Amino acid sequence: MMADALLVVHFLIVVFIVGGLVLVWIGAALGWRWVRNPWFRYLHLGAIAFVAAEALFGVMCPLTVWEDLLRGGVRAESFVGRWVRYFLYYEAPEWVFTAAYVVWTLATLLTLRFVTPRPFKTYA
Repeated sequence: MMADALLVVHFLIVVFIVGGLVLVWIGAALGWRWVRNPWFRYLHLGAIAFVAAEALFGVMCPLTVWEDLLRGGVRAESFVGRWVRYFLYYEAPEWVFTAAYVVWTLATLLTLRFVTPRPFKTYA
């Protein structure tokens, strides 16, 4: 049960990383103000940069490690686990994922340059 909950959290982080950038692109074109929120934008950049750094340094994602530990090292197939895993994990050489994470990080950085976030509010 805890492993499935962690898997759902992992999936939601992936949705945030992938969907967040796509929504910024759409929102910039449609004039949505929230896409310039600095908290959202820098948290989003930090999330994908963390994932890319893990891949570049060959470090396994802590969420995957914790899930495996909660499952006793075995990939049990509960209903939730089966469906979230279907959408989350793909079979491909490791370099493919590393390249995708780095490209997505670069796209996020470029988006920060061209769709600039508002400055943080300061209170004096």
